[in-house]
Amino acid sequence: MDTETRDASYNEEEGTVRFFLRGRPIILHAPSPLIEGFDLSKVNPAPHTRLKLEWVYGYRGRDCRHNLQLLPTGEMVYFVAAVVVLHNVEEQSQRHYLGHTDDVKSLCVHPNKLLVATGQTAGHDRREGRSWRLNPPPDRNAPEAEMWPHIRIWNSVSLATVAVIGIGEFERSICCLTFSKADGGTLLCAVDEAPDHNISIWDWQKSHRITETKCSADTVVAAEFHPLDKNSIVTCGKSHINFWTLDAGGTLYKRMGIFENRDKPKYVTCLAFTGQGDVVSGDSNGNVIVWGRGTNTISKFVRGVHEGSVFSICALKEGSIVTGGGKDGRLVQLDASMNPTGVEAQVPEHLGGVRCISEGRGSLLVGTTRSAVLTGALELGLSAAVWGHADELWGLARHPTLPQFATAGFDRLLHVWDSMSHSTVWSKDLAEPLQSAGFSPDGSLLVVGCVSGRWLSLDVETREVLTSYTDGNEPIQVVQFSPNGQLLALGSRDNNIYIYQVADDGRKFSRVGRCSGHSSYITHLDWSEDSQHIRSNSGDYELLYWNAGLCRQIQQSSSMRDITWATTNCTITFDTVGIWPEGADGTDVNGCCRAHEAPLLATADDFGKVKLYTFPASQPKSLCHIYGGHSSHVTSVAFLHDDSRLISTGGRDTSVMQWALV
Repeated sequence: MDTETRDASYNEEEGTVRFFLRGRPIILHAPSPLIEGFDLSKVNPAPHTRLKLEWVYGYRGRDCRHNLQLLPTGEMVYFVAAVVVLHNVEEQSQRHYLGHTDDVKSLCVHPNKLLVATGQTAGHDRREGRSWRLNPPPDRNAPEAEMWPHIRIWNSVSLATVAVIGIGEFERSICCLTFSKADGGTLLCAVDEAPDHNISIWDWQKSHRITETKCSADTVVAAEFHPLDKNSIVTCGKSHINFWTLDAGGTLYKRMGIFENRDKPKYVTCLAFTGQGDVVSGDSNGNVIVWGRGTNTISKFVRGVHEGSVFSICALKEGSIVTGGGKDGRLVQLDASMNPTGVEAQVPEHLGGVRCISEGRGSLLVGTTRSAVLTGALELGLSAAVWGHADELWGLARHPTLPQFATAGFDRLLHVWDSMSHSTVWSKDLAEPLQSAGFSPDGSLLVVGCVSGRWLSLDVETREVLTSYTDGNEPIQVVQFSPNGQLLALGSRDNNIYIYQVADDGRKFSRVGRCSGHSSYITHLDWSEDSQHIRSNSGDYELLYWNAGLCRQIQQSSSMRDITWATTNCTITFDTVGIWPEGADGTDVNGCCRAHEAPLLATADDFGKVKLYTFPASQPKSLCHIYGGHSSHVTSVAFLHDDSRLISTGGRDTSVMQWALV
C-alpha cells in the first residue's frame, strides 16, 4: 500500500520514500526489515538527551572594538557569534548569556558593574534588502521580533534579562553602546550601523528613546559617555571626532573636533578619558591626541606612537595610559603627561594586532585581531587565555580515542583542541586556507584538505607534515579514512571523489583512482563498516554509491539498502529524511553526525542552529531539540569518541562550541 504525507510518499512495493528538495525528487530505499511495516505518518520523538553549552572557543576581535571587560565576579566578559561569554581564567570556567538570536556586535558594562548591555545585528533571514523601519515586526513581543537588531540589558550574576530595547527601531546592527556614568547609568547611548549611523539616547529602564539624530555618513567606531560631565558624549570614526551635548529638552548638539593644520587622520580609531576628564584619542596615523575637557580643540599631540593605527587606548586607574597598535602589535605605556615611559610589550605576530585593551585586577586584558585574548602585565609579559579562528571555519575532525578534536579554517590555522582542559594541544599555520580535516582510525595521522585542491597528511605526535598531494584545483571539501585505515577518500568541489591507498604508516599514499559521476560538488561521504563501499551527497542533492576499490559507481542503489555504514555524515539518506523541514532548500542543512553508541543524530544548519534528533530520523515528521548560540551558518557537528560531548563549528562566526550531553 502506498502512503503519502504532505512532503513525502512511500511506495511499499519498492520500499522507497520519495520527497522533494527544491523541486528535485529524491528517492531513498528503506532497509529490508523496515519495508513492510514502515509508516510515513508516524512521528519520530525528540530524544531524552539534551545539550548544554559547556565551552565556547574564540573571541570576536576581527572587526569589533571595546568588547572585553573585567567584572567584579573575576570573569572577563566578551562575545563571539551570538554568545556573550563570562570567562574566569583562574578557575578555568565559563558561563554564557544566550539571549541573542544573531551576531553580538557591541557591549558595555553599567557603572554598577552588575548589568551588561549587548547589541546585536539583524537576524539571519532579515539582513538582505529589508528596512526594519518600513517593515517593523507586527508584534514586538513575538519570538520572531527578536530577529530584528536590538539591545539586551542583563544581570551578569544571574544571567537574567532585565530589559530588551529597540526592536523595530534599528536598521542594521548596534555597533557602539555606552551607559551614562556621571549620573549613575540612567541613560544608554547606541549607534546604529545604518548608512546615517544614527545615534540614539535611551531611558533604558522605561525602554523609552529620548532622542535620535544622524551621527555621521561615515563609519563610527566608538561612542562613550563622559565619566565626569553629565549628558556629554564623544563619538569617533572615519574622518571625525564629535563632541555631543544632550540638553534638558532632550536634543543632541554636536561640535566637531578641530584638527587645525595638523595631519587630519583618515580614521579616529579609539577613545579614552583621563582622570581629569580630558579626552584621549588614537588615530590611523599612529598618533595620540589629547582634547581638553569641555573643548573640541587639541591640547596635546603625540606623533607616531605606533606604526599604523592605534586600535585601543586604556586609561589606567593609576594615571598612565596604555595604547595598542593594530599593525605593529605593540602595547606602549605613556605617563600622565603623555610621555612614553619606555615600558612596552609585544603581541606575538601569529595572534594578530591589538584590538581592545582593558584593565583587570593588577593586570591587562588584551583582545587581538586574530581572535585571542591575552592577560598579564607589560613588564612581565602576556599569555593567551583564549584562542580561536579568525576566518571562516569548515574543517572539523574528532579524535578516535581521545577527548580531542581538530579544527581547520580559512585563516590557515589547524588547531588540535583538548575538550577537558579547553585549550589547544597544538596549533600549526599551514600557509594556505583550509577546508576539511580527518583523523586516521588509530589517531596517528591527521589529513587536512585545502581550498586550493592540495591536501596534507601530518603526524599527530610530531606535528610534522609528512606528505602533500594535489587533486584538481578546487577545495577538498571532505576527507575520510576507511574504518580499516587502509584507504582514504577525498571529496572535491570539482565533483570527484579521489581514493588513495595508505602505505608506510601514512608516510605514503598511492592513488587508486577517481570516482566520477556526480554532476555537482561533493558535500558529504560515508564509508561502509567493511571499508568496501562509499556513499556520497553532492550540491545538487544526489545520493550515489561506489565500490571503493574499483572507483566505480554502483548504479543499482536498491542493492545498497542493507549496507551497514560506519558513520552518518551524508545529510540525504533514508535515516535522515526527518532532518529536512518542509519546503527546505538542499543547502539548509550543512552537516550531520550520528553518535557512536547512543541513538542520537545532530545537525548543523544555515540558520545558526544545532539540532538533536533521535536516530534514525527516517520519519518526515521528526521532532528535535534546537539550540542557538552560533550565528549565520553552522558548518559542522561531531560527537567526541565517547559521545559525552558534541562539537559544532560556525562558518563566518568563526567560533567553536562544545556542548555537554545531559
